[in-house]
Amino acid sequence: MPNIGAPELFVILIVALLVFGPKKLPEMGKSLGAGIREFRKSTQGLKEELEGSLRETPAQAAPPAQTVVAQAVVPPIAQAQAATPVAPQAVIPQTVTPAAATDDVQRS
Repeated sequence: MPNIGAPELFVILIVALLVFGPKKLPEMGKSLGAGIREFRKSTQGLKEELEGSLRETPAQAAPPAQTVVAQAVVPPIAQAQAATPVAPQAVIPQTVTPAAATDDVQRS
């Protein structure tokens, strides 16, 4: 959208003067000024109301901090299994010979 410069504004004022006449133009200017003032008042009121509600919302939304302690619920079967001793299983190390390792690689 192009900017309106001084020559364009002058042409618009000349056309308005020719269309509405010299007696109506000052009245229209007053009513336009009053409309702009009213619009600014209403937008300022909405802005203040919105800012006020935003200031109140965080204070109401923050609930007091509570500490919750969770306890584990263990079924009776698990308690009985935990009570019986379990014998450790022996770990048997596997030894791999180089020949066995190459056989596995060739098969795949």
